[in-house]
Amino acid sequence: MNIKKRLETFRGFMSENQIELSLIWEPDNQYYLSGFRAITYSRPIVTLISHEQTELIVPGLEEVHAAEKANVDKLYVYYEQIDMRHREVSYLDHLSKILKKYPSGTRIGVEIGVLPSSVYLYLEEFGFKLEDIGQKVVNMRAIKDEFEIERLKVAGKLSDYAIEESLKHARAGISELEFDSYGDRLLLEIASKDYAEELIGYENWTCSGIRRSEMPHLYSSTRKFEDGDVVIHSRQVWFNGYRAENERTFFIGQPSEKQKDLLKLAIEAQRVAMDLIRPGITAREVDLASYEVFKKAGYGEYVNHRVGHGLGLSEHEEPYLRFDNELVLQEGMVYTIEPGVYVPGVGGYRHSDTVILTKNGSYSITQYPRDIDSLMF
Repeated sequence: MNIKKRLETFRGFMSENQIELSLIWEPDNQYYLSGFRAITYSRPIVTLISHEQTELIVPGLEEVHAAEKANVDKLYVYYEQIDMRHREVSYLDHLSKILKKYPSGTRIGVEIGVLPSSVYLYLEEFGFKLEDIGQKVVNMRAIKDEFEIERLKVAGKLSDYAIEESLKHARAGISELEFDSYGDRLLLEIASKDYAEELIGYENWTCSGIRRSEMPHLYSSTRKFEDGDVVIHSRQVWFNGYRAENERTFFIGQPSEKQKDLLKLAIEAQRVAMDLIRPGITAREVDLASYEVFKKAGYGEYVNHRVGHGLGLSEHEEPYLRFDNELVLQEGMVYTIEPGVYVPGVGGYRHSDTVILTKNGSYSITQYPRDIDSLMF
């Protein structure tokens, strides 16, 4: 992870915009620019980037962790145990000391879209001129380097293993949670055997039956698969922080002709988008091309989400593949391609794959079969 290069780019942006200090609040942005990630942020963690140094404010329970992992010049710690009550007990104790070094009117960079209002108002009390740096970090994170792409590839491969294992056990009578567990178990076994001391995680959900599959995002439940079910299984796997998404719609037993036609339609809409996406076209073109497949078949009104989202450190990342996004796509961007159609009384249908944009096109890092014949159980 080339933190030094990222900071050079970011500080160049700060210089161009006469920003003297940037306060990074969003956890994935902190990790991107410092290499440090905590499990929970209920105790505030703050990264500060000036032209001279990077500073990190952490709670006492993260002190050892941050000292080992954070690529920063200075570490500040605040405490919450009674034995340390004579020391700093709030992140604001450190933050105020740092901010007092800068005169009123100083340009301070903040992520307007994620910074808590209370912190924004706190910064205003110092008389600073607050500038949005959020979009700059979004733009930087959108273009993955080789280090990031290699980690995404591993995540994609692991997601294929997990989906394949769960689908081996797809049958009437098992619950959504039991179905998930087969892939989870194999994933953890592979991780333990083949990836010593690497960080591998996952999340998944399964929506089975007509009604549940019509709702795109639901947690897995104890509902048991039944003959005639349409099922959407969604799985994300991350490797050292970088995520791949892999989703398949499948059938338990024999589907109706209309159900098969709708899954074929979703597969075709995904194929069109995957064939089209490449550097030089706009995000909106990908979304609209996929949508036209559904519209021509008379199902446009049953499409209720964009064709895809950025992927990397976060579960969903900007920029998005939406009908109103004129962004020109670039080499190194990573997207899910997941057109879906959700028809009341018939079910929901969606595959999702993760694609990486290359100089001349794109390729998918998730490869589990997408055809109907491979998805009937």
